Amino acid sequence: MSSLAEDLIHRHRYTVDDYYRMAESGILSPDARVELIEGEIIDMPPIGAPHASAVNRLHQQLLDAVHGQVIVRGQSPVRLDSRNEPEPDIALVRNRSGHYRDRHPSPTDVLLLVEVADSSLRYDRDVKMALYARFGIPETWLINLADATLTAFRAPGAEGYAMAELLATDRPIPLPGLEGLSVDLAGLF
Repeated sequence: MSSLAEDLIHRHRYTVDDYYRMAESGILSPDARVELIEGEIIDMPPIGAPHASAVNRLHQQLLDAVHGQVIVRGQSPVRLDSRNEPEPDIALVRNRSGHYRDRHPSPTDVLLLVEVADSSLRYDRDVKMALYARFGIPETWLINLADATLTAFRAPGAEGYAMAELLATDRPIPLPGLEGLSVDLAGLF
């Protein structure tokens, strides 16, 4: 794109409050699969059967593993700041009375975010992992369905995660922030 064309392009950046007003007024339909990233409304791809199966299985395995010590949220918003409200596939968040009835979890509430990727791999890896790192999410997992791999990202910072580790799913995986608890992901793929 030429610099003249780039000079003419103006992106409309929205706040989370704008985003909710759009939904309340009907601009965004109630069943719209979108999330707010860097002030832009991003369409999310439809959930295919392999993706849904992996998310549901992981959700149940995490529920079994945490014994109520934290809340396991599935495909629900996390408010990072006034311009970012992604919907990770799974979030392990600190217990809170009311289960976040009055607000969505913020970065300080989050122990782990998980993204399950099939058609969204590049976006999840390149955009969402960098976003989560910038907001100090201590650990994120990226499950790549096509390659049957799970990568843990740790040591968040402004430039991204400093550590990425391919995890074996044939043995229990320790859960971040939950001393002595692990999850058995055998059969996930």
